[in-house]
Amino acid sequence: MPGTKTMTPSPQPAGDDAATTEFRLHVVRGLKQSPKHIPSRFLYDAEGDRLFQKIMACGDYYPTRAEDEIMRMQADEVIQALAGDHRQFSLFELGAGDGAKTKHLLRRAMATGRDPMYRPIDISEHVLEVLRHGLAKELPGLRFQAEQGEYFQVVQRGLDGDGPKAVLFLGSNIGNMLRQQAVLLLKSIASHMGPDDRLLVGFDRKKDPAVILRAYNDRDGFTREFNLNLLRRINRELGADFNVDAFIHAPSYDPVEGRALSFLVSTCDQTVHVPGMMQPVHFKAWEALHTEISQKYDQSMIEELAAGASLRITEQFSDSLNHFLDVVFAVR
Repeated sequence: MPGTKTMTPSPQPAGDDAATTEFRLHVVRGLKQSPKHIPSRFLYDAEGDRLFQKIMACGDYYPTRAEDEIMRMQADEVIQALAGDHRQFSLFELGAGDGAKTKHLLRRAMATGRDPMYRPIDISEHVLEVLRHGLAKELPGLRFQAEQGEYFQVVQRGLDGDGPKAVLFLGSNIGNMLRQQAVLLLKSIASHMGPDDRLLVGFDRKKDPAVILRAYNDRDGFTREFNLNLLRRINRELGADFNVDAFIHAPSYDPVEGRALSFLVSTCDQTVHVPGMMQPVHFKAWEALHTEISQKYDQSMIEELAAGASLRITEQFSDSLNHFLDVVFAVR
């Protein structure tokens, strides 16, 4: 097992761009907390995106398959719930990723004579570029306008579009937020919605704890590498000196609260230097760094979220195993 690691701290790199400055700010702030915590959105760089694609494709990770089934098998019903009888509508997607599930809707919308404007939003510019090139080949003629940024920032700037708006928040991404944050985001989206606009949110349902835990500790080890990549990213982009080999991935699931949590745990006493921090960061043996939360929902929890955001449920779509639920909301 690796021993204690100490190194002379390196100076803070000069000339950080805005994204690196923000990354450094959150890393420095998170490593000073007790317990230590870094927001899960920083798991996603080009390598993180690549690893997450592998996670979604692996057998133990059920949420992607479940929601893909909904969008593939019930595409016409979902489109009707989102756009009604409107031919033209703007389809916003928060955290678009590879857009694989949304392509089922877009393909069916265009095949049935509709003319959607697809407005994917993602924090990863790399993901948006890949999506742009892919759609140009797969769905020529699709109107497309991407926007790079964080959910809250983009929503606060407004969601203006042609015709009625439909906003997608798929992949149980809402589960990565604490309840207060989730309500705040939904309220912000609702503030830009009119009576003909709709919001669809994907919720991972509470279920057998063993099924959930396997999804965050897959046998192929992709989730482990996805989490460890955060430390590699901090080293690479911020000049830190994390000994990645001295950390293990340790997920857990609390069936009472319905929360799946991911941690990186230090296997030994070690000291880490991060340029920009006044003092080095000390990890005790078996101390945890919290990287991600994934909240699981039941029906009453979804209804409470809707009430807190002044939204009402109009439609619900479930997969054949009842593992996942896509819920359509309108303003009250």
